[in-house]
Amino acid sequence: IARTISRALRLNEDLTEAIALGHDLGHTPFGHAGERALNEIYSGGFRHYEQSLRVVDRLEKDGRGLNLCRETRTGILNHTTGTPRGSLEADVVRLSDKIAYINHDLDDAERAGILAPGDEPAIVRERLGARKSERINSIVSDVIEASSDLDVILMSPPVTEAVQVFTDFMYSEVYKNPVAKGEESKVHDILLGIWRYYTGHPDALPEDYRRIADEDGLERAVTDYVSGMTDKYVIDRYLELFVPRSWQVR
Repeated sequence: IARTISRALRLNEDLTEAIALGHDLGHTPFGHAGERALNEIYSGGFRHYEQSLRVVDRLEKDGRGLNLCRETRTGILNHTTGTPRGSLEADVVRLSDKIAYINHDLDDAERAGILAPGDEPAIVRERLGARKSERINSIVSDVIEASSDLDVILMSPPVTEAVQVFTDFMYSEVYKNPVAKGEESKVHDILLGIWRYYTGHPDALPEDYRRIADEDGLERAVTDYVSGMTDKYVIDRYLELFVPRSWQVR
């Protein structure tokens, strides 16, 4: 989405792609639920956009980091707040991120049974479309047309209104839905258990994270390690560390 908009507006497509690829590298297992859990667990606080920048600056290349330009780093760090703005390419990524997640999350919510097809507000269907691909195409085309020849990335007022209604609907019906939120306490307990295990057993950390522990502190290194795990790996490690295996008697 970001590359399409950037190309159509004759912006720096390579910069746009670099920001887009890096903007969520710092996301935790279990998404924003994991982020909130680590923010409570780690005394230094945890925000995924700051972790994304730490990944490229500090953790990549065995702790040497990547040699990224200021514009890419600023775009990665500020893709949520947009302050400071940074560049038009960063603005494109920030808007594209929203376009992507509300549409894909609606699809996911329908597949999970949280919503039924057609539950979205009428203004969304009327102005953007009834299918995911149709909605994305409508918004992207509108952004290109509305932003052409301007020094700002925006949508037209009618589409802005529809997207805002769409976003409010997703927050009320999906992101804060009791069914979707019901598992979050488990996320906190799992991450806390694993985090405490590694802070109590630093020798169990991989070698590169032990090196980070020596240089940046143990809690920082454990937070880096746990935040970089996948959902499946976290669950597998938790089962291995804390759940006894059944005995097989022959």
